[in-house]
Amino acid sequence: MTHYADGPRSAASVAIRVRAADAADLDRLVLGNRDLARETEGLELDPAIVRAGVRAVLEDPAKGAYVVAERGGEAVGQLLLTSEWSDWNCKRYMWIQSVFVAPSARRGGVYRALHAAVVARAREAGDVAAIRLYVERSNERAQRTYTALGMARSHYDMLELPIA
Repeated sequence: MTHYADGPRSAASVAIRVRAADAADLDRLVLGNRDLARETEGLELDPAIVRAGVRAVLEDPAKGAYVVAERGGEAVGQLLLTSEWSDWNCKRYMWIQSVFVAPSARRGGVYRALHAAVVARAREAGDVAAIRLYVERSNERAQRTYTALGMARSHYDMLELPIA
C-alpha cells in the first residue's frame, strides 16, 4: 500500500507504513482484536476462536482483508475491511471493522494513515459506493476521529438478532 508521513503530534516523527496483512501478522492481529474487545466492550474473547476467525480472513480474501499500520517496523494499528453488495446501486459498501491502534501510538496519525489507505483502495476499486463503519455509542473519541476524516452519521440504525 502507501506510505503516509506521521502528523506533528508524533513524538517519533517516523513515517507510518500501511500494508496488507499476511499470515505472519496472525498473532498480532489476534492480540489487537482481543485488546479492542476488552477496551471497548469489556469482553474477554476466547483466543482460540479469535485466532480461527482471523486465520479464516487471512486464508480467504472473500471474507475480508486486514490492513496493518507500522511505524519503525513495529505494528501499531490494524483494521479489517469487509464488503457488502448493494443491488440498489450495483456497487459495494466497504466496511471498516475491528479498528485497533496501540495505546502508545494513539493521536499520532496511525488511524489517519489507515483511513487514507482504505479510501485510496476504495477509489481505485471503482465499484465502491461508500465506506461504512459502526462505532460504540459511548466511544465519543473515536466518533470525533471518524467525523474529522469526513465520515458522517448514516440515516440507518443497526439492529441485530443473535443466532446462538
